[in-house]
Amino acid sequence: MRLAHGESVDVIANVRLTGGERMDPFEDEPVDVHLADGVIADIAPTGVLPRRGRVLDGDGTWLIPGLWDHHVHVVQWALSAQREPLGSARSAAEAAAIMGRAHVLPDGRRVGSGFRDALWPDAPTLEMLDGATGTVPTYLINADVHSVWLNTAALGREGFEPDGAGILREEPAFEISRRLNAVDAAISDPLVTRMAREAASRGIVGLVDLDMAWNEDSWARRLAAGFDTLRVEFGIYPVHLDRAIAEGLQSGDPVRGSDSELVRVGPLKVITDGSLGTRTAACSHSYPGDPHNHGLLTVDPATLVDMMTRGTGAGLASAIHAIGDVANTYALDAFAITGAWGTIEHAQLVAHADIPRFARLGVGASVQPEHAIDDRDMTDSIWAEQTAQPYPLRSLADTGANLLFGSDAPVAPIDPWAAMAAAVFRTRDGRAPWQPQQGVDAATALAASTRGGSTDGALIEPGALADLALCEADPLAASEAQLRGLRVGATLLAGRITHLG
Repeated sequence: MRLAHGESVDVIANVRLTGGERMDPFEDEPVDVHLADGVIADIAPTGVLPRRGRVLDGDGTWLIPGLWDHHVHVVQWALSAQREPLGSARSAAEAAAIMGRAHVLPDGRRVGSGFRDALWPDAPTLEMLDGATGTVPTYLINADVHSVWLNTAALGREGFEPDGAGILREEPAFEISRRLNAVDAAISDPLVTRMAREAASRGIVGLVDLDMAWNEDSWARRLAAGFDTLRVEFGIYPVHLDRAIAEGLQSGDPVRGSDSELVRVGPLKVITDGSLGTRTAACSHSYPGDPHNHGLLTVDPATLVDMMTRGTGAGLASAIHAIGDVANTYALDAFAITGAWGTIEHAQLVAHADIPRFARLGVGASVQPEHAIDDRDMTDSIWAEQTAQPYPLRSLADTGANLLFGSDAPVAPIDPWAAMAAAVFRTRDGRAPWQPQQGVDAATALAASTRGGSTDGALIEPGALADLALCEADPLAASEAQLRGLRVGATLLAGRITHLG
């Protein structure tokens, strides 16, 4: 029987179960996985039980739990398809020149994203950008999204006074991103649909959407239009906390305005400090060349405790952005004081004394392993004097912390295989591994890429949701290159095909 996208499957035949999901009686022998009502009903050696209904032949490939990306900015990632990529720019002058040649969007603006200026040999200036881009409003978004470089025309359009550089950081930069992302749904929703299908092609069955907006209405609209590719949990920002509490939103509740349970309320998301690339992450030691710059706490500890107290009392989990070691200490303190549950997002620089507190407090470490590879040179330079541990994946895992992997797209592409490869091998592009002692084993990386995370990852067993993916090779035995290029033959959401390669 030839199956098609959108069809439900009754049996996944002739597959192998990998690693921690392998059930002892089966060892390495192929099995048939029987499904019913969107869950796994039974598992047996291939051919032992009668196959009824629609059969997906795995042809000896490997079956894994469906994957999750635990940190995505959905609309911003979807819109990146329309924006000029700037990741290759090796200087401010080169980035400005690229934007001078970039296409103009229908709204009359040029928008680029993905530059990393921390190690550029020249400094961005307004004069440089104006000279390359003229009077067309032009916006260059940093890869970390914590800063934006605008020309004079863009500054005037947005109502900001020009300075010598045209750089906006932190909240002003976020405001620019919010404005750029506020496109008509007729433009953004098809791009979101395309993004979701691409994610499914990588074995993804769900994600956490942390767009800086009131996300419930957008997801209810998409569901009404037929969106059915992924499970989604959407975040709520402090500006919307009072509204969420007044309207009774609680983490885990299905989105209102739809009879679908694919989209649910997620956590309260609070950004408490800046970033490494913008040199605003709150750190105990100063940044090079500026002894007074220790980064920036964008939410003071008392305010953070108040927000988390109110959110927790209303039934909302917390997702606290903390990159620098100072920010991580305050975030962990706030979890301890409030009794909140949830995650610290990023945890890129953590004091050694704070690493075991994640497990003790039951706080998940929602981390993005590809950032360590993207930022390795910046870390070795900008954080060279820091005494806390950068990107401490192995240290967190060894103390029992729950790792949950993601991309922070558009900061890195949505690709769980790249995240796993970065976490295990700590390298890319043939370079020597960076801080390999912080690499984790492949089984931990795979579990961290599923819904429950490294300590409570999804399992393939009777009664479990049939959110599954078929891989051409065993991800627990793959090399770095094989893992990054691993092909997914099929992805199923509650037994329904969302991708068929």
